[in-house]
Amino acid sequence: MANSPPSTLLDEALYSKGGSFFSTSPRGGGGGGGRMILVEDCVETSGAFVLHHLLKRSLSPSSSGVVVFLSLAQHLSHYERILRKMGCAQRDMKRLVFIDILNLEGLGRDQRGSSEEILIALYGKVQKQFELNYQSHEGNHVTVIIDDVSLMEVDANGSSNLVLDFLHYCYTLTAQFGCSVIALNHYDVYSNIDQLNLLLELEYLADVRIKVEPLATGLANDVHGQLTVSNKGGLVEDGCGKVHNFQFRIKDSGVEYFYPGSKS
Repeated sequence: MANSPPSTLLDEALYSKGGSFFSTSPRGGGGGGGRMILVEDCVETSGAFVLHHLLKRSLSPSSSGVVVFLSLAQHLSHYERILRKMGCAQRDMKRLVFIDILNLEGLGRDQRGSSEEILIALYGKVQKQFELNYQSHEGNHVTVIIDDVSLMEVDANGSSNLVLDFLHYCYTLTAQFGCSVIALNHYDVYSNIDQLNLLLELEYLADVRIKVEPLATGLANDVHGQLTVSNKGGLVEDGCGKVHNFQFRIKDSGVEYFYPGSKS
């Protein structure tokens, strides 16, 4: 089933002409399977709204794909409330497989398992969802969303290497199953070289990088921040490594995107 056309500047930056970042075909066939989006934000300007936008897009009625959501930030009720506010139908939310890491004793927390054992168990749960999807849904496209990487590092007792191993395992699924991986990370929490390696490795793996920042000129009533969307190439037809810059305003009814200077 064809995807609906882009409706915002963010969509236009993510979706190629006549296609979509989120392929509905299995094993990367056509469309945009087998890719990774990295959303980077900071304490001053949260990128949660971008993650919510991508989540809703992944559950679009024009798609039959499945979302495996790994949450270290909020419980399921939080995302369900946001999806309903954004107009996501209940039938589409049934395609959301939510893994609540905050309250998941099955990962060995109840037995005080090591951080490595916990992450291995978590990856096992993710891989199982892929296998179940391909057995029962004829290989519909799967999107893995991680909210968020910096909290995963805290959960791993500060071990960047363990988190990198987990992310690399998830990244291999993009090749094996043609899935998409979306990860939120806070770029301003890294203060030493070891931690910086995690940030740099994420940026290296990502096909698309969405950076959410405050305005360089400071606070404004009608502009809440700016977005920089960087494509490494192969995702757009009219250029390689294309960069899109625009601003945004968060309203009760949603998020408004516009080019600098176009807001009257």
